[in-house]
Amino acid sequence: MTTSLYELSVGSFLQTVSGVKRVLKRGADYAQENNIDPDTYVGLRLHEDMLPMLFQVVCIPMHSTKAIKGIEEGVFTPPKDLEKTNYAGLQAIVEETEAALKQFTPDYINSLSGKNILFKMGELEMPFTAENFIMSFSLPNLNFHATTAYDLLRAQGVPLTKADYLGRMRLGT
Repeated sequence: MTTSLYELSVGSFLQTVSGVKRVLKRGADYAQENNIDPDTYVGLRLHEDMLPMLFQVVCIPMHSTKAIKGIEEGVFTPPKDLEKTNYAGLQAIVEETEAALKQFTPDYINSLSGKNILFKMGELEMPFTAENFIMSFSLPNLNFHATTAYDLLRAQGVPLTKADYLGRMRLGT
């Protein structure tokens, strides 16, 4: 059995995004139950030289819906400026990403299979095929930022489990 580009990309993206959605919801619930302003989570960092929660969540659409847009256009360039928002805004970003991913059809995404895409960041340029871009760039980055968001909230005492992070798994018979 072969795995389609849709399953590799949208299927995997939706699983991770649904996990991040649950993690952020658990964070908001914990904040409310413990009289914590959830907006304090937005600036959290695991270490002073790491980017904050804001960046981790803003990277969710960057490495999912915007990765697909990059494949469509043949070039992916990370944004130069990040939108600033509060905790509810982070939750909205994830909700919007999930809704946008659900709009893609398997036939459309699979039609992008084998397409060339160029990653550009400053002077750096790396050529990929759609499949290799998803597997070796987008998915690892998406999972890194999702894990970091999870870890930031877990370090604040939010009672998260691995099941929260895993999101909606794709079960088969």
